[in-house]
Parts: sequence; structure tokens; C-alpha cells
Amino acid sequence: MRGVAITIPIRPIGFFVHHQGHGHVRRASALIEQMPARPVTVFCARPDLFAIERSDVSIVALPDFHCQPPATSQLLNQPSSTALDCAPLGVGALRNSMGILAQWFREADPALFVVDVSAEVALLARICSVPTVKIRMHGNRGDLAHDAAYSASVALLAPFDERLEQPEFPCAYRAKTEYIGGLVGQRKPPRDRAAARQRLGLPQDRMIVVTLSGGGGLGANIGSLTVAARAYPDALWLLIGLSARRGHETDFRNLQLIGWVDNTLDYICAADVVVAPGGDNTVHEIAQVGRPFICIPEWCYYAEQECKAQALARLGVAVYSPTWPADFGAWRALVEQARACDLDVQRSLTCEHAAVDGARFLDQLANTLWAENDAACTEQPWGRSGHAAASARRLTSSST
Repeated sequence: MRGVAITIPIRPIGFFVHHQGHGHVRRASALIEQMPARPVTVFCARPDLFAIERSDVSIVALPDFHCQPPATSQLLNQPSSTALDCAPLGVGALRNSMGILAQWFREADPALFVVDVSAEVALLARICSVPTVKIRMHGNRGDLAHDAAYSASVALLAPFDERLEQPEFPCAYRAKTEYIGGLVGQRKPPRDRAAARQRLGLPQDRMIVVTLSGGGGLGANIGSLTVAARAYPDALWLLIGLSARRGHETDFRNLQLIGWVDNTLDYICAADVVVAPGGDNTVHEIAQVGRPFICIPEWCYYAEQECKAQALARLGVAVYSPTWPADFGAWRALVEQARACDLDVQRSLTCEHAAVDGARFLDQLANTLWAENDAACTEQPWGRSGHAAASARRLTSSST
């Protein structure tokens, strides 16, 4: 009909975000904040971790099925499936989570579903005929479940520089990976060392070593750090984040346990050397400043942080220590090796427009995959995006 504008409905994009640690949430939030105008629904067991101020973004709470026991001992005794990463039988919270996702797939008719991270959720989306993008992480993920999830995805998104790729990662999956560079969840301009120390009330003329420990592991080894404090008695050792004691440590004045802070970047800027695990967000926060870096990985599934630390060491931007040092000589050797890190290359691993590039890639992929179908669409009386918003409201109310 002449004079009547045809409105092509905008299909929504969904995100599944793992709640372990804060790295997944920070990464997803950075991408979503940069998404062009489009309905977005986020599924997470910890919706309280998000602070996204966009009216077109809905957060749906999923039941936390981790550590939930099966309904019976017979179900517990059933062998695991080699085709699935973690799908125990008889866990109602897991069934409810998958049901919420499947219901949204059916009702929202999404353009794309982004998974950060879960092999099972990626496979569920593919089974429900929804195009899926899986966020890449380091690690030895050559098992059948991860291989199936990678092959089922229309694309893989790597929030790190391609130079940090694992040499053994299959070429076929590397070809479908979009490398957006090092993504820092909350990017702020770093201060110089003197300004950071003045802001924190730290001495300007003293060697300072900052140890970072995130929320995804057991915490930094206090016993090892007391050895470090004795190995460098004139240095100030500061621990930010979670700590773990064995019960027989002796405290020293030059080892201070700061705990959780909101200004981690200031401490990194104030440091002469940084000791930290190999989490994505931590690695890229250090890299944007550029500091001698000792990487001591936390235990993670599939040796994720060990593989990241090895990649950093191959590039000469960090020193990899597989364990916490137990003697003076080991600490002194690590510190001296860290001082030889190539800080220019380290800084180049972060990309200030990584979140923008990642969001643009997802939006363009969603448009491209559905272009032929959407071009033939006629206006629906309710509009697909309105339907998606209504679905998200129902899901939110049903999951609380």
C-alpha cells in the first residue's frame, strides 16, 4: 500500500553469562553497553552483578545449579556423558535453567545467542535452531563437548589479541574466530606511578610489589608471600583481593593485606612489579598500564590460566610460575626475570576499542545471518522486538 512504511522488526540478541568470578560479567557488560540499539536479554545466575543502564536490556535470573545434588543416589551413580561437559542427571535447577532458555528461544525468535561460557548452553541454542556465538577462552578444551560447541557455533569471539592464541588450537576453529584484542571490562586512563602512589598514600622511594587475587579462585598464598617479604625486606608487598592462609604464617610489617578495593588500577599503576593470576580481566588491566608481571595461575577447569600464562611467557610479556615460590632464591629469580618483560609489547595487547569492535561484529553478524529473511518480512501487528520484551518480562517474573 502506497504511503505505508514497512517496519522490519529487529530481532533480539541474547547473552548467557557465567557468574563464577567477575570476568564474564565485566566482559559481557562492556560488549552490551556498546551494542547498537537492539533488544538484548541477559541470562545469569547472578543478575545483581550487572549495572547496565540501557532501557533495551533485560536481565533474567537463572537458578544456580552448581553444587546442587542429584535427586537420588541412583542418578548420582550414572556415568557422565562424553558428549557433554557438565550435565548431571536429576538436578532440578539445571532443568529449570535450560527450560527458561528454551522458552525464550521459542518466544523471542532471537537473531543471535552469545554464550560466555558453557558448552551445554551453546549446544542447547543450536538444538533450538538459534545461531550461537561462543566466547573463546584459553585452556585445553579438546574434549568432545567443547569440540561440539565450537563446531555448532556460527562464530567464535576471542576477547584477546591473536598473538596470544594457543599454537595447538585447531585451524578450522581459528578461522571462525573473531579476535577483537584485549578487552578491559572497565577501561580507565592509567595514572603514572608517582601520581598513583600519592593518591594511595604510598611511599615514592620504596620498591612496591602488588599481588592481585580475584574472586574466581581460592586466594593468594599468604605463606609464600611471607617468604617474598623476607626475601625483599626493604620492599613493600601489598595484597589486593582474596587471600588464603594455611594457619602457620608469621606476619611482617612489609606485607600488607589490603583486601577488596574498587580502585585496583591505582595499585597496578603504583607497583614496580605485579604478581597476579591469569584471568582475562586481570591480565588486560596489567597490560594497559605496562608493568613487570609474574603470572601464577589459579586452578581452573581445562588449565585455562596455565595456558594463558604460557602464551604470555612465549610473547615475553610475563614470567610464568606454575606454583607459589617457597624460598628466597625462587622469588628473587622471578622478580629479576619479570623486570626483563617487554612492556611495550605488553601494552599493545589491550585494545581501547575492543568492546566497540566486538559489539559491532555481533550486531553485523546478526543482521547478515537474517538479511534475506528480514528483507522479505512484512510488518507484524505486535512487532518481534515488542514480543521479545514481553517474553523477557514473563521470564523475569517466573524465575524470581
